[in-house]
Amino acid sequence: MRYRTRTSRSVAVLAAVTALAAGLLAGCAEDKEEPGGSSGGGGGGEGRTTLTIGVFGAFGLQEAGLYKEYERLHPDIKIKQNSVQRNENYWPALLTHLSSGSGLSDIQAVEVGNIAELTTTHSAKLMDLGKVNGVAKGDFLDWKWQQGTTKDGKTIGLGTDIGPTGICYRKDLFEKAGLPSDREEVGKLWAGDWKKYLAAGKRYQAKAPKDTSFVDGATGVMAAVHASGTEKFYDKNGELIYKDSAAVKEGWDLAAEFAESGLTAKLQQFQPSWDQAISNGSFATLTCPPWMLGYIKDKAGDKGEDTWDVAASPRPGNWGGSFLTVPEAGKNKEEAAKLAAWLTEPKQLAKLFDERASFPSADAAYGLPEVKDAKNPYFGNAPVGQIFSKAAEGVPVQPIGPKDGIISQYLADTGMLGVDQKGTAPDKAWDKAVKTIDNALDQ
Repeated sequence: MRYRTRTSRSVAVLAAVTALAAGLLAGCAEDKEEPGGSSGGGGGGEGRTTLTIGVFGAFGLQEAGLYKEYERLHPDIKIKQNSVQRNENYWPALLTHLSSGSGLSDIQAVEVGNIAELTTTHSAKLMDLGKVNGVAKGDFLDWKWQQGTTKDGKTIGLGTDIGPTGICYRKDLFEKAGLPSDREEVGKLWAGDWKKYLAAGKRYQAKAPKDTSFVDGATGVMAAVHASGTEKFYDKNGELIYKDSAAVKEGWDLAAEFAESGLTAKLQQFQPSWDQAISNGSFATLTCPPWMLGYIKDKAGDKGEDTWDVAASPRPGNWGGSFLTVPEAGKNKEEAAKLAAWLTEPKQLAKLFDERASFPSADAAYGLPEVKDAKNPYFGNAPVGQIFSKAAEGVPVQPIGPKDGIISQYLADTGMLGVDQKGTAPDKAWDKAVKTIDNALDQ
């Protein structure tokens, strides 16, 4: 399989936790940038219907050859992709077009950090794709299906990819610190418990190679713990609970202990210093969804090959992922719905993973050879298909709220980053983050 990055997610940001995230993978769009998208026209030349697809970043569907395959199977259809490099620019424009009912592509991609805003506020403007012929709820992971479904059961988004998490680690650094380096043994160090991950970090740091730390930064640890809980910022009824959430408290307290114990390299993810640290081998572990493997390879280069490996996470969570939606205002919405259904079938998602390392949101794809047999030679020939399939099936069904991204960002940037980099007392950092979040939510 080919490992590449997907979108320029300024992550630390919103989704890290979402993701991406906000923004999920690093990299630039490979398609021509056409801000604002375009309305789906009916004419494709010679009697063909043109279907437009709006995406952010190098989304992967076109690069994997799926559009050409669909056009071959449906000679009366022509597909045109409208791509905007950054989700931060794409998403506000999409909201504007949804509100006006114009300027929309026939299919619009949506990042996981934004899907809850659509299910709670704009669902009437989007088709119910759960009723489209060929769409099988049973093909998808339960938690992914629920993310794209409203409380009253309308499925407005079909999942493309997800970001089930493992732990990437430096085998050479583990060996020098006296820890096991075999991925099965490494996974056993912290199986089922984030506190065991902390304990492994303290063991590592006691004999750590010079100028290295166990983990990149406290904010990444916090986001990973938050993603692995059954409730995070909202409860199942859509009520905001982040101040009293057990998962949020667990993530905050654990990350603070990582920082105060000197286990972090005090880095903020997706900054130049973080990239350089990956290249230099300055830290030993990192929370990894499948797309992160390509990012590490890109930054570490040839010198990092077979020094990195990937093991199971203490508890799996999800970092990143996207959906396809079909606006009701589209001129070709019935044909667009058929295309969206086809693009998210297990067979197509398996091919997308094989070509672009975008992990399938349909667990029905996990038994296909493109996923089941996938190995990554850069990471010691790790059986990544099996590792991430198991992680995906263990991700909890976690409610996502419309302001998840804002809360994640400020807990990290205004709160935990101060604990990690400046030595701010955790309680003071928490109070500052909460005040900033409350002010942002009141606006």
